[in-house]
Amino acid sequence: MDIVKISLLGVGGVMLGFLIKGTKPEYACFITMGIGLLILGFAVGKLRYLFDAIEKMRTSLPVDSGYISTLVKMIGITYIGQFSSGICKDAGYQATGAQIELFCKLSIMVLSMPILLALLETIEEFLA
Repeated sequence: MDIVKISLLGVGGVMLGFLIKGTKPEYACFITMGIGLLILGFAVGKLRYLFDAIEKMRTSLPVDSGYISTLVKMIGITYIGQFSSGICKDAGYQATGAQIELFCKLSIMVLSMPILLALLETIEEFLA
């Protein structure tokens, strides 16, 4: 039922934004940001379940904890980047939103390089 609440909150925020945009367009951006922050606040509540599941995976599988922390960082970069880029694009700053997306993609590539190199070393060991 959380998805219904969040969806209604989002649709209500968009409708309120449209109403305000006609009279006070400078406040429509703040409404969008406020609704986005409320939805992000609800999403943070889901993080506890995610971290518990990752901890359970780490204890049951013999995986280096560095890989798990890298995965969590990548997920965080993705969500924060998408959220902030969406706010910039909603405010009419598409170029800034695109730059945020580019920076996030590059950050994820940099974080993934040690994992990719370890994977290539493992494949090389199997082939040798």
